[in-house]
Amino acid sequence: MEALQTRPSVDQLSPRNFTRLAELIQSYSGIKMPSNKRTMLEGRLRRRMRIVHIDNLNDYCSYLFEGDGLATEIIHLIDAVTTNKTEFFREPAHFRFLQTEALPALAASGRRAIKAWSAACSMGAEPYTLAMVLEENRKRSRQDYSILCTDLCTQVLAQAISGVFPEQMIEPVEMELRRRYVMRAKAADRGLVRIVPELRAKLSFARLNLMDQTYPVEADMDLIFCRNILIYFDKPTQSKVLSQLCNHLRPGGYLFLGHSESIVGIDLPVDQIANTVFQRR
Repeated sequence: MEALQTRPSVDQLSPRNFTRLAELIQSYSGIKMPSNKRTMLEGRLRRRMRIVHIDNLNDYCSYLFEGDGLATEIIHLIDAVTTNKTEFFREPAHFRFLQTEALPALAASGRRAIKAWSAACSMGAEPYTLAMVLEENRKRSRQDYSILCTDLCTQVLAQAISGVFPEQMIEPVEMELRRRYVMRAKAADRGLVRIVPELRAKLSFARLNLMDQTYPVEADMDLIFCRNILIYFDKPTQSKVLSQLCNHLRPGGYLFLGHSESIVGIDLPVDQIANTVFQRR
């Protein structure tokens, strides 16, 4: 009697295809895809497969790797697998430090206009929070500002550009700032709000892959926020990305990482001056 051979379900990735996808995703985006993320990956790919009219996961992999789909599909694949958790005033200690320490120090150094970069801006909650803080500072100090917003995911960039959010997302924004910088939708029952045009005009948007060898970004940034993305990278990728970011930070400028992220073991030209806040030497 012949031994039964186990074959993957038509609705599950074969081990070979999971490995190929994981390697592709990490090489392209830096995002690790360990085996415990397999079910999550399959679920996200199924949503994408409906769009390209492919019935099962392994056929989708054939479309990518044996067919000619990868050239046009890679951006959509990465969009499908990226995690885009975000909220206004996330990790509020960073914004308090910005108000009480960083911005006064930059003003004292003679910086008349702040150049900031949100390097993993997701749906825009981070850079719009930053814009509120910098606008409040501008009213007090006449220190102008601009904010570059980049992300790998085209879908979240489109939402960030619109400046439209579900109303519940702005709950962390204090009421006075809401009155100044957030507009309610005309149809109140839609539950949407939009950032005011004056703030939206201060932001520029571009797709950028932190895995690229060089970044088309000016080299004299005063503030770089790159928070809660490094946790998805292995240590060599973290080192490469952080070194690149520091190349775009002017001496005296500030780098903000997520509260669960660390630069331990990475040689960078910065000094830690607060929890996950670093200043360029």
